[in-house]
Amino acid sequence: MNNLIISTAKTSIIGLLVFGLLLFLPAGTLAYWQGWVFLIVFTISTQAIGIYLLLKNPVLLERRERVGPWNEQRPVQKIIMSFTLIACIALFVFCALDYRFGWSPVPALVSLIGDVLVALGLLINLIVFRENTYGASTIETFAGHEVISTGLYAIVRHPMYVGVLVMMIGVPLALGSWWGLVIIALIVSVLIGRILDEENLLKKDLPGYSAYTQRVRYRLVPYVW
Repeated sequence: MNNLIISTAKTSIIGLLVFGLLLFLPAGTLAYWQGWVFLIVFTISTQAIGIYLLLKNPVLLERRERVGPWNEQRPVQKIIMSFTLIACIALFVFCALDYRFGWSPVPALVSLIGDVLVALGLLINLIVFRENTYGASTIETFAGHEVISTGLYAIVRHPMYVGVLVMMIGVPLALGSWWGLVIIALIVSVLIGRILDEENLLKKDLPGYSAYTQRVRYRLVPYVW
């Protein structure tokens, strides 16, 4: 448990420093209030999730710690997550540059709405984690892995990605950039590829998943896809 606490704290501190560098260096100033508000909202939300998992489900927290293309087992997922990582870095840098040069300024109210979306997306993920103890950061199955079909999983097959999508839409708005939504469109296309490959694995390796896909027809957005 102590090792998990130390590892989680280290990851959080490093992540906060990296986010700060990606935002404030391209912005060319520390007087980037959108960046500060986003960091506060994101940090409070993710720390709340981390504390909850540490207290209620440390095994899942440990699985969530193994994130990044280097932790993926499937070659296609290594490629997908590499593109995702690059796109996310590009998103932060681009939004900060947008703020610096005023390419597509966002009204303050819209930025605050973006922060609400960031918090809402992470709240959706917390709800998913309470329902699904197998929700690792990597695409794989585990011993005793079962199909989850309750809660949000009774509505869409990948509610965790719904939370990610809501959060990601909020990020460029929170950071004051309309044009950042273009990068989000690219990230969504990569996310779709990740979902399709994940379903191929689950249909093959997780008993009952194929039947579940017949009961819950939509992957991400009800009545759309």
